[in-house]
Amino acid sequence: MFHKKRLWVGVYGLLLILFTLYVLLDTFVITRVYSVLPEELPQGADAFQQADSPAQAPSQMEQEDSSPSEEAVPNNAQEGLTYDDGNISISIAEYRQLDTTIYVADVKLSSAKYLQTALAQNAYGRNVTETTSEIAEQHNAILAVNGDYYGAQEQGYVLKNGVLYRETAAQDQEDLVIYEDGSFEIIQEMEISAQDLLANGAQQILSFGPALIEDGEIAVTGEEEVGRAKASNPRTAIGIVEDLHYLFVVSDGRTAESAGLSLYQLAEFLQSLGAKTAYNLDGGGSSTMVFEGQVINNPTTNGRTIRERSVSDIVYIGT
Repeated sequence: MFHKKRLWVGVYGLLLILFTLYVLLDTFVITRVYSVLPEELPQGADAFQQADSPAQAPSQMEQEDSSPSEEAVPNNAQEGLTYDDGNISISIAEYRQLDTTIYVADVKLSSAKYLQTALAQNAYGRNVTETTSEIAEQHNAILAVNGDYYGAQEQGYVLKNGVLYRETAAQDQEDLVIYEDGSFEIIQEMEISAQDLLANGAQQILSFGPALIEDGEIAVTGEEEVGRAKASNPRTAIGIVEDLHYLFVVSDGRTAESAGLSLYQLAEFLQSLGAKTAYNLDGGGSSTMVFEGQVINNPTTNGRTIRERSVSDIVYIGT
């Protein structure tokens, strides 16, 4: 009897280990494609699919206390990185503040149609990833930054280029909505449905956060950030100055050469550039800026290796 009991305990332990291994593989490794995008999608299409058990989202970092920053002045290290075809004007500038290197793409468009998003492998799913530069190349992007990493979230709206993939609202989730006229709005998912946003003309929903600036005022406070790690990190953000005038911002971090920014410092920096609305995208090792096929910043996850991390989506400017 004693030996039989030990046998069952051993079998149970083995099954538990195998189950745990499967859960880890299913969460972080096994790719699940829910839908593949055709070459052209109808505007306003509804491709809603409910994802299950995604990988854990990269954690957002809590702000550090800081004194107000001075007006940002570029050091012109990226002078000459420009693009202008009459409809799209892009100028890249490099700034050095708070012991951190920050890259800013100043973008002016003739139409909001040039502001787009794209999915890794041109597919919606879980653990479907590619690097920012790979996705940018596939879509002939002139400028691209990493997006909200929707694939690492279990809930939260997913609306890309007018196509709704996921409409499950997440509690306390603050999103950036980009409308067909190119305007920005910060919303709370529990206060309005994704279907209503789509009906109102939403083309993109970026679901990471938090909002950095609203109506020209800094929206990040110490009280809001208590539950997040107090650390400076690589950051990615997008902001709007005026109609069809945008800022794409990526900061380096986690290295001896570049400390990184807190969320509040990032908000201060964007405010100094004139942003009226600004939003924090996925950061850390995901933070990447690509311009005409070249990775502009120094993406790193551990601070020792400069290398892009694969992500599930990008925000880009392209024709």
